[in-house]
Amino acid sequence: MADRPILFSAPMVRALLAGRKTQTRRTLGQFDVFRLPDGSGAPVSCLHMEGEPLPRVTIGRVVTERKLKAAVGDRLWVKESWWIATMYSYGTTPGGCEISPPPLAHRKRDPVHYDADGNPPNVGNRTYGPEGLRGGSFAAPDPYAVWLKKPSIHMPRSASRLTLIVTDVRVEQLQDISEADAIAEGIERHHSGWMPYSTAFYEADGVTPANYHLDPRESYRSLWNRINGFGAWEANPWIACYSLRVIKQNIDQIEKVAA
Repeated sequence: MADRPILFSAPMVRALLAGRKTQTRRTLGQFDVFRLPDGSGAPVSCLHMEGEPLPRVTIGRVVTERKLKAAVGDRLWVKESWWIATMYSYGTTPGGCEISPPPLAHRKRDPVHYDADGNPPNVGNRTYGPEGLRGGSFAAPDPYAVWLKKPSIHMPRSASRLTLIVTDVRVEQLQDISEADAIAEGIERHHSGWMPYSTAFYEADGVTPANYHLDPRESYRSLWNRINGFGAWEANPWIACYSLRVIKQNIDQIEKVAA
């Protein structure tokens, strides 16, 4: 068992928090599948070899060097886009300024706001009014100055609020997804059809009712192409499917509560 980071977009984080998302698919990249004597492609799977931390991709009876990103029992701490409240610094100008203060190192006690929850609270402080900075930043409550947005890749472990326990891993081609698996990916029934992350995408990206699908697999196809680019579904790549148990808690706080 190992602890590993994993990145999720804001709509996916909302689906995890809502309890709709219990699977995630990640591409394995390009590799050749050799043909069997009957002309069919060799079966592709994965094998977790004793003593190794991660499963390997297998093609027929051949165990390749390619490894998956997680194994059953691993704990994944979610990295998502976030905001941090920064202390006053020499970059802050009383009365407001056009440029946000320089980023400061995040400390565990500094306030954090998650992008999936919307914009951070715009609170007037001793330097900035409730309208925040003219540059588009948001004022933070004293003794902090402003909120600064950070990409998910920069989220430290201490700021993560979601932990995912890997309960199953398998390798398959993308289009092999079943209706049940598409729903487990976070697709939600909405009125007369299915919609990718429904309200989350509707509110964030302006998805119209024309994006409803009668088949949840079609809804997931739309989502996959939206994230990975036009034609990504049609390419039908080999993927690793991870089934997850979602814990709405920081990975290090879990152990403290259990102690």
